[in-house]
Amino acid sequence: MQIYDSHCHLDDKAYKKDIENVLDRMQEHDVRAAMIAGINRASVTRAVTLAERYPGLVVSVGVHPHDAAGCTEADLAALTATAQHPKVRAWGEIGLDFNRMFSPRDVQEHRFIQQLELAEHAGLPLIIHERGSDGRLIELLRSHCPSGTQGVIHCFSGTRSEMDTYLDMGFHIGITGIITHKQRGTLLRTLVPHIPAQRILVETDAPYLTPTPERNKYRRNEPAFVRTVLMKVAEVRGEDVVQLAETIWDNTCGLFGGQPV
Repeated sequence: MQIYDSHCHLDDKAYKKDIENVLDRMQEHDVRAAMIAGINRASVTRAVTLAERYPGLVVSVGVHPHDAAGCTEADLAALTATAQHPKVRAWGEIGLDFNRMFSPRDVQEHRFIQQLELAEHAGLPLIIHERGSDGRLIELLRSHCPSGTQGVIHCFSGTRSEMDTYLDMGFHIGITGIITHKQRGTLLRTLVPHIPAQRILVETDAPYLTPTPERNKYRRNEPAFVRTVLMKVAEVRGEDVVQLAETIWDNTCGLFGGQPV
């Protein structure tokens, strides 16, 4: 198999001491590619440096809603310039997070709208983060994204109605290790069989959201563990894991501008 971790944070300090071992374990678990999702200007710079050093890694540029309050126009200008780098394949992780509220709501919305426009001008697909926005994110996507906008709803954990809305808008659905969690993943396991096969992506969000059973032994998630996510998705859909892996690989490469190099 060849598996693509469509969302991780390999630039995180959690990997500073053993990044080469982490990348070796990716290969051992058939994970041939990973998208390092940017969350602010500094993280994007670190991610691009990693992607330049190691094959199979690509990058997204963006400012996470948690970081919206600290974002400047200079930061957005720098990200726009970095978006021209050949290793940059998406704009994100952007969106709204009204759960933790690390940035004020109006600031989150302003930076989100700005970045939707920047992503459109750059010709990049979106990586969307949503928590607790009670439909506001969907409203902003409808009003500020032109028809045909491509992207993925990262770490989807919403309702059937929300999922269907995202699918109707043309977005992919990103599935994390939550699907393996006994309690937290209950609803998600009922929804995943209803996602068209050509719209599914798998991801780790590493170093967060370690899947079961790995989280019983390891506190830190890593891209190698996306194989467990893939296997659980295949199980709940009643599909052959090898065939599903091929489909999801094609989905991810199709969304993120072809094969990673």
